Amino acid sequence: MKARIYKPTRNTMQSGRARVNNWVLEYETETKRAPEALMGWTASGDTLNQVSIPFDTIEMAIQFAEKKGIEYTVTPERERQVTPRSYADNFR
Repeated sequence: MKARIYKPTRNTMQSGRARVNNWVLEYETETKRAPEALMGWTASGDTLNQVSIPFDTIEMAIQFAEKKGIEYTVTPERERQVTPRSYADNFR
């Protein structure tokens, strides 16, 4: 069983910074996804694809994975780049 630990980015429709400080552990897909014969929806034989576990810190996520014997990879956090802008720049 493999998992990925990462810090999710905020949604593009979201202007605030709430709930973006959590780290998430998600299991990697082990079976191939294919269209279901009856409804045509994308289906998989592995139900762990739906599991997403949030953690407050990266250390807690790593400790959980090691405690459960889960092989994991950590995706480093990306730095936020803020470009200073002025309200007057909208009217130039």
